[in-house]
Amino acid sequence: MPILAAMAISPRKIFLFLVFAGAIGLLLAFHKPSRKKLMQAPKLVFDSRNAGELKPPEGFDPAADTIPVVISTDEGRLMGAVAAINSIATNSKSPVKFYLITDKDTKDHLEQWILKTRLHSINHEIIVFNEEWVKGKINVRGGRQELASPLNYARFYLPKLLPPDFNGKILYLDDDVIVQGDITQLYNTKIDETLVMAFSEDCNTVSNRFGLFMNTYANYINFGNENVKKLGMKPGTCSFNTGVFVANMTEWKNQKITTKLEFWTALNTEENVYGAQQGGGGSQPPMMIVFYNQYSKIDPMWHIRHLGWTAGTRYSKQFIMEAKLLHWNGRFKPWGRTSQHMDAWERYYIPDPTGKSQLTRKFRMF
Repeated sequence: MPILAAMAISPRKIFLFLVFAGAIGLLLAFHKPSRKKLMQAPKLVFDSRNAGELKPPEGFDPAADTIPVVISTDEGRLMGAVAAINSIATNSKSPVKFYLITDKDTKDHLEQWILKTRLHSINHEIIVFNEEWVKGKINVRGGRQELASPLNYARFYLPKLLPPDFNGKILYLDDDVIVQGDITQLYNTKIDETLVMAFSEDCNTVSNRFGLFMNTYANYINFGNENVKKLGMKPGTCSFNTGVFVANMTEWKNQKITTKLEFWTALNTEENVYGAQQGGGGSQPPMMIVFYNQYSKIDPMWHIRHLGWTAGTRYSKQFIMEAKLLHWNGRFKPWGRTSQHMDAWERYYIPDPTGKSQLTRKFRMF
């Protein structure tokens, strides 16, 4: 049997083979991750109960990772504020903490609108604005008298409204906005060193593209006023809108911004500093004065505004869909009887569970 003899394997070779195979098996056992460990790996999970927010992974640091957003509103505009909150929570890829500023008469209504709807799980804090802070400091000359609402000036007092130890960046949004993009992108807007704010200019590529009216400082400020003349500002300087901004609260405190804003509001009650011009008064002119040529710029697509100026529009439907943030600044609000691109707002409308606030038109379900 020569063939069988040739195929014979010695006992020593079999022993060595078994030892080698056993060693390989032990190595694989030590280096192969267990199923249990794989299942415990932290990951972001979409949770529909949180209105579009992402549940944070293990090890999440709220102080470092949560995006703080401030919105101020009153009873007459509460419907808009809730839609704005819903749009942010739905589209944000980062956890958000909402600081909601309102008056004492609106606080409970706002809380019920949140707790009894899909927004019940959002991270939020409702803060009552102290109207004594602006008592005797508001003078709106003609134009839109709703700009005289004390809550319109809440943005001046962020250091007093936020926790005392709050530092770093904050987002402030008017209650007549809808956020269609990931708010993380807006929050990550770079603010140059030593500057406090980032705004979107009125004279940008979007305004040029659609032939929109470009506001300048002359549309808001009385350049005949002696105190204004001393500042050396140029009337033709492009203005910016204060309904959306990113702020460095550390620099805000260091540069005493609230005190500077209060100076100009108080002076305007004694002298004609602003308010009688085409752009109107309110909280915008004092911020334009304090931050003249001293701010960083927001990407124009993160503040598409003038949607409330007229019931008609120059924006195409496709452009509106591409915009990251829509702002219905002006008289024609999207919760009113008529406004442009109302469908973009209605996507985030949440009916009032208490029944106190009702749309004045038929609501189209999406």
